[in-house]
Amino acid sequence: MSERELTCIICPASCTLKVRIEPGGSLKIDGALCPRGVEYAKQEVIDPRRIVMSVVKVVDGDLPTVSVKTNKPVPKKCIQEVMKATASIELKAPVEIGQVIIKDICGADVVATRRVKKVNSM
Repeated sequence: MSERELTCIICPASCTLKVRIEPGGSLKIDGALCPRGVEYAKQEVIDPRRIVMSVVKVVDGDLPTVSVKTNKPVPKKCIQEVMKATASIELKAPVEIGQVIIKDICGADVVATRRVKKVNSM
C-alpha cells in the first residue's frame, strides 16, 4: 500500500489530502472538503497534468518574444516535448492573442497569450 499527501489547488480552502492506493489499485482519499478535491486527488495520482507556459522568439516585432501556453493541461510526461517544440520556433510579427502557434502537441494547442505588433524594418 502506497500513500501520498497532496495540497488541493482547486479552491482557496487548500485542503490537505491523504491519498492511499489500496491493494487492487483502488484509491482512498481523506481530507477533501468537497467532491472537487476528491477528483483533483484522483487525477493527480493517476494522470497528473499541467498547463505549460513558455515564450517563442518573434522576428520584426515590437517585442523580441511572445508568451505562449497550452490551451489545456497536458500530461506531465509531455512537458519537455512541449518546451523543446517552443524553443525551436521563430515567428514573424504580427502575432495575435489566441493565435495557434503549435497545433495538437500532446493533445493541446500552444497559443499566444499576448499581441506582438510588427515594426517597420528599413
